[in-house]
Amino acid sequence: MKILISDDEQLIRWSLEKHYSSLGYKVYTAENGEEGVKQFSLYSPDVVFVDNKLPKMQGLEVISKLKSINEEAMIVFMTAYGSIETAVKAIKLGASEYVNKPFSFHEIDIVIEDIRHKLQISSELQLLRRQQKDTVTFEQIIAESPKMKEIIHLAKKIAATDTTTILLLGESGTGKDLFARAIHNASSRKDKPFVTINCSSLPDTLLESELFGHEQGAFTDAKKLKKGFFEIAEGGTVFLDEIGEINQATQVKLLSVLENKIVRRLGGTSDIPVEIRIIAATNKDLKKSVEEKEFREDLYYRLKVFQINLPPLRDHKEDIPLLAKLFLYQFNAQFRKSISTIESSAIQVLNNYKWPGNVRELRNVIERAVILESNSLLHIENLPGEIINRPHELIARSSDSEPPPGKMNNDSENGDAAFLYDLEKQAIINALEKAKYNQTKASRLLGITRDTLRYKMKKYSLKSKLG
Repeated sequence: MKILISDDEQLIRWSLEKHYSSLGYKVYTAENGEEGVKQFSLYSPDVVFVDNKLPKMQGLEVISKLKSINEEAMIVFMTAYGSIETAVKAIKLGASEYVNKPFSFHEIDIVIEDIRHKLQISSELQLLRRQQKDTVTFEQIIAESPKMKEIIHLAKKIAATDTTTILLLGESGTGKDLFARAIHNASSRKDKPFVTINCSSLPDTLLESELFGHEQGAFTDAKKLKKGFFEIAEGGTVFLDEIGEINQATQVKLLSVLENKIVRRLGGTSDIPVEIRIIAATNKDLKKSVEEKEFREDLYYRLKVFQINLPPLRDHKEDIPLLAKLFLYQFNAQFRKSISTIESSAIQVLNNYKWPGNVRELRNVIERAVILESNSLLHIENLPGEIINRPHELIARSSDSEPPPGKMNNDSENGDAAFLYDLEKQAIINALEKAKYNQTKASRLLGITRDTLRYKMKKYSLKSKLG
């Protein structure tokens, strides 16, 4: 932290410089108003002490100059004349604090600590605003399936009621964070902070401190007052991810926030009003947690005023090709590639995979494939082995009487068999190409015996083609 002291009294400049330099601050001094403005422009200090009576430029004029350079400047106005009128003028011009001379180091220490706290809050809010610049909107959520279109339509309606609590349910990787951000950005709160915290990533005591804040001395390491996320997000949205992991004590406090719109810092004695919207999310079965007495029933029903169930990717496979292409374009830009599209056999494999990690797993798979691909077409062999080589599943669902490719008909059973015929054949071709046609290595890649591989090669007439 950098401090500038602009005062014509050499003793004050020297004593303050010595005191705060010993505490680790970088201190600059100026003996007149013009020099103070010059040093402010040169060093951009965090705090400026400005005396009322200064040579060459009076203190009030210095404040105006500093504010014209940086309207966020933190200024402490010093006056030895006890004039309330002058102090009021200084505050109106933009001074953050004022002190009367003579003052003690203890008084100045309190002022410095208060400004440090304001700077911390300002820094946190700037970070939140920067994060919000990369905004997520409903228009950016890819959805062709009727199921997802219906969910987006519902979420848009809920976003408009910007005081309603929302509970997002779904497996890991289904896009709960994405929906929370889109809801916030579609609401009247969009210009206010969006604060997110993963409730499972912090110990109980630290989570409580992050959410509710703490007073100085509330516990051993609480060396100064800290506002919690509920206060920092004033007017905006708090997204509580993995809400099912919080303990009973925190559940009680959270219920109070929802019902009374107040928080109390750890170690505090007064209630602080907050005006926020809470969006909670979990991949747990909260209803079951309520039945097992792990989650409070009253909190559960207070959270699920509106409940949105996000389906796993396997339940809306129509969106897989579009999502894959979206991720392809994103990673093209990130890795400076020019891959135009994804080959059809790769899309078939992506559609047939179960996606236990949902959209997040699909994104990771495409990222990996883009990194590995060196041509303009994203090829199937750049997909992970566990996705393209699943012979046991294919063999279990296929039979020796499968029709040859190209003879698919309207009968769903025969159509399925023909699709599996093509898919298994392609998997074997990929494995052989990867193994450079070494049958022993290819069989290992496929997880089958060498004899089974030979049988399959004969079945699909591959031996004569591949040698």
